[in-house]
Amino acid sequence: MIDSTTAYTAEEAAQLIGFGLRPRYHPTQDTDYQDLVRRHREDEGFQLLTTRIAAGLGLRVVKVSPETGVVLASTEGSVFEIRMEDYSRSVAAQKPNERVLHGIIHLAVAALVYPRPADLADDEYTGRVTARVVDQTVREICRKLKARSEQVEHSLDAPTDTPELERAWRAYSRRPPVSSTKDKRASLNSTTSIIGRVLKFLTEQGLLVELAEVDGEIVYRSTPRYTVQIRELASTSAFQELLNLEVVPAITEPEGTLRIGTLPDTTIDSSAQVTTDV
Repeated sequence: MIDSTTAYTAEEAAQLIGFGLRPRYHPTQDTDYQDLVRRHREDEGFQLLTTRIAAGLGLRVVKVSPETGVVLASTEGSVFEIRMEDYSRSVAAQKPNERVLHGIIHLAVAALVYPRPADLADDEYTGRVTARVVDQTVREICRKLKARSEQVEHSLDAPTDTPELERAWRAYSRRPPVSSTKDKRASLNSTTSIIGRVLKFLTEQGLLVELAEVDGEIVYRSTPRYTVQIRELASTSAFQELLNLEVVPAITEPEGTLRIGTLPDTTIDSSAQVTTDV
């Protein structure tokens, strides 16, 4: 028979996991959340119980800290897993090419937020990004993909199974950065509109925070939770496969392939330009 103390502790561990399932909720907003985070860090038994309850729910506890709160990752097949089709519906990316573009955009955002390996390793670092700078970066990525595709097409040894990502530049390059419909609304097909949906999704997941507008453009700031998530992403085989294409910065290596103009702490430099390292 389980004693009441153990049952109450299990309830508190489950409560802590519940806080983690609210990604935009922070320990500073709730004293109970703060107390549970503190207990998790100081009580190994409570830490183990939290881990096991999370595992039973199909979740993995990635990190618990006053800065990040509880960061959870779903295991394969978990009811909490965000499937590609679910993500596609939430950001209106139904076509295969659009899904590939969203993958490139997510990588570009991560690379811009953490332009140097030291930034990703620093728990105190916060990066900033705007849709315009992301668009500049993705267009540079597409330029490199286009050049690579043309080189392959003219090669006698060209492979027959050219990755879909190698051809994604066509879909992106055909779209204007900004466009509007007849009733003056922003077109969903413009690239900045697509990027805006990605940035909104990241904000809803507690990974970015929307700041004030600068020159009519929304600035987004990274959160400690995003730092943890990108560190996790950088260790996956899918991320390594994309990096192997050498069209995005290898943020886990000493040097990357893309560089962007400096983003000041409070404003976005309107003269920021995309450059490449040779």
